[in-house]
Amino acid sequence: MNEYTINMKDYGYKGGALSDESHVPARITAVHRERFEAVCPYGIVSARTKTGAYRDFSEDYPTAGDFVELEYNPIGDSLITATLPRRSFFSRRDPTPGRGEQAVAANFDYVFIMQSLNHDLNPKRLERYLTLSWQSGAIPVILLTKADISDNINAAVAELSPSAAGAEIIPISSKTGYGLDRVREFICDGKTAVFAGSSGVEKSTLVNALAGEDIMSVSGIRENDSKGRHTTTHRQLIRLENGGMIIDTPGMRELGMWDVSKGIGEAFEDVEEFTHMCRFSDCRHESEPGCAVRAAIERGELSEERWESYKQLKAEAEISDREELMRRKRQFMKDVAVNNKNRRKHARRFGGKDNY
Repeated sequence: MNEYTINMKDYGYKGGALSDESHVPARITAVHRERFEAVCPYGIVSARTKTGAYRDFSEDYPTAGDFVELEYNPIGDSLITATLPRRSFFSRRDPTPGRGEQAVAANFDYVFIMQSLNHDLNPKRLERYLTLSWQSGAIPVILLTKADISDNINAAVAELSPSAAGAEIIPISSKTGYGLDRVREFICDGKTAVFAGSSGVEKSTLVNALAGEDIMSVSGIRENDSKGRHTTTHRQLIRLENGGMIIDTPGMRELGMWDVSKGIGEAFEDVEEFTHMCRFSDCRHESEPGCAVRAAIERGELSEERWESYKQLKAEAEISDREELMRRKRQFMKDVAVNNKNRRKHARRFGGKDNY
C-alpha cells in the first residue's frame, strides 16, 4: 500500500470512525455527471459510487465538498461507499421537471452570493440566494463585483440593503483588487466558501484573483445585457495557498426553491415579524381585521414588493414540498412492486408458495 501523501485535515476533515478500517476518508473536489474527482490520503483519485450503497437512496448522493468514505483503488476508479454527515448543504429545485432536489455543494462555512454592478444587480434574485443560503446552515456574504466600472457603489449597496437580511455586502473588483483583502479574511485556515451567482458575474475571474494564478478559464460578457457564458461547467473544489477552499459552481439561470423552511425565516425575518403579530393565527393577510402585515405596509414599515417576494417564495416552496411527497410515494410504490416481483420469483424457483 502506498504511503499517505496528504493530510485530510488540510481539506477540512475533522476525523471520525469509518465503517471499514481498510477504507479512507476523502473529499469530493469535482463532479462530472456519474464520476467524481476526490482527494484522499493517497492523493487525487477518480471515483464512482458503489452501486449497492446508493441504489436505495439510503446514502446522500455526493456533491462538491462532501466528505465520503472511500474504498481506495491504486490502479483504477476508487469506490465511494458512503457519504459522511454534512455540516452544511446548498441545494435548489432541479430545473429538469420531476427530478426533485439538485445538490450544489456541501460542507462549507460561507456562501458568497455574487451580483455584478451592472445589469445583473437584482434584489429579487438576491432574496432567492439568501433564502437558500440561510437554509444551508452557512453564513451568506454578498459580493458586488466589477466595482471598477460602477459610478455609484453606495447607491447599489443602498438598493440591496433592504433585501440583505443582515448579510455583509462587500463591493469588489477582481481587476484592481478592491475589496479582496476583506474576502480573503473569510477564506483561510481550512475554511470553505461556495461561490453562487448567475453567469457573467466574474466568479472564475475572482477565483483566479484569490488564487494568484489563472486556474479557471474566463470568457467575456455581452455588453448590451451583461449576460455571460458558463465558463464553469461542473462543480469543483479548489484549495488556495493560504489553506482556504473555494467551491465554484456553474452559473444558475434558474434558482427554484426546495426545502427552505428555515431559510425563509432568516431571509425574511423582517416580514415574519409582522405575520406573527396578526390578530388571528390563520390570517391570510388580505383584508382580515387586525392584520399586522397590511397595517405595516400601510404605515410604510414593510414594502409591497418585499411582501410579494415573500409570498412567491413561500408558494414555490410549498409546491416543491408537495412534489417531493409525490416523488417519494411513487418511489415507495415502485420499490414495493419490485420486492413483490422478487418474492414471486423466489417462490417459483424453490417450488414454494408466496406467503409473504
